[in-house]
Amino acid sequence: MALNAFIEYLSLEKNYSQHTVLAYKTDIEACSAFFGLTFEGASVENANYGQLRTWVVHLVNQGITNRSVNRKMSSLKAYYRFLLKTSCINVNPLANHKALKTPKKVEVPFSEAEMEKVLESIPSKSTFEGVRDKLIIELFYATGIRRAELVNLKVTDIDFGNNTIKVLGKRNKERIVPLLPFLKEGIQLYLQYRAEVVNSKTADNLILVKNGDKIYETLVYRIINGYFSKASSKAKKSPHVLRHTFATHLLNQGASLNSVKELLGHSSLASTQVYTHNSIAELKKAHSHAHPRNKE
Repeated sequence: MALNAFIEYLSLEKNYSQHTVLAYKTDIEACSAFFGLTFEGASVENANYGQLRTWVVHLVNQGITNRSVNRKMSSLKAYYRFLLKTSCINVNPLANHKALKTPKKVEVPFSEAEMEKVLESIPSKSTFEGVRDKLIIELFYATGIRRAELVNLKVTDIDFGNNTIKVLGKRNKERIVPLLPFLKEGIQLYLQYRAEVVNSKTADNLILVKNGDKIYETLVYRIINGYFSKASSKAKKSPHVLRHTFATHLLNQGASLNSVKELLGHSSLASTQVYTHNSIAELKKAHSHAHPRNKE
């Protein structure tokens, strides 16, 4: 079946994560199920653009957001590109499809004051969990890594000699991030506490839970949300907001967009530019205060 071949292609050749592959599979199967109920004899593989537009209308009428509809159509576009590549079809029915308009998604980063308030609130030198939680927050803030990247960090990824951290990003792409002095101290302290809980199964994993198992993504989210809920009134308090905070604070302090791109592991500057709106706001503020013509 073409879909099975496509899923294998995403997993083995494109090195997509299991989560991403499942999202593609779910989207395509949902469209296929709709076709089975709506168009006699039609399938995703032999669909025309009119039929696909009918599915788009159906999704919108179901209350699915434009952003989610666009993601589903992106899954189908990728599938049709694969079908063309493997000569299963001759024409891509979505070749000229335009995405639905979506409101710009603005992530509001934490302020420097909020970061300091949270870090100072953790009793870091009293318990394993306190030391670990503080390190998790410092890792996000000092490196800009993603939640999945943090969860999968290995002890051997930390190079104290060269003061670097090796991060395995999306599609198994490696990048090297500098290890700042305060973060180095935090890791060294944590490793002392970690030695008391680690077991043979998790000897390689850096971040653990108190029973010695590897930490998991939902717990990381709860840790971040829990601490920042006490220090910030912002609507969203997540690991991704900390990644956004890392990028914004660097840009505010004069880091180049290209440098931040490399640190974040983005493949293009377009992905990094989403983090610039707050920096522009800071520039406008500085410009307003400093320009001689604005002092009257």
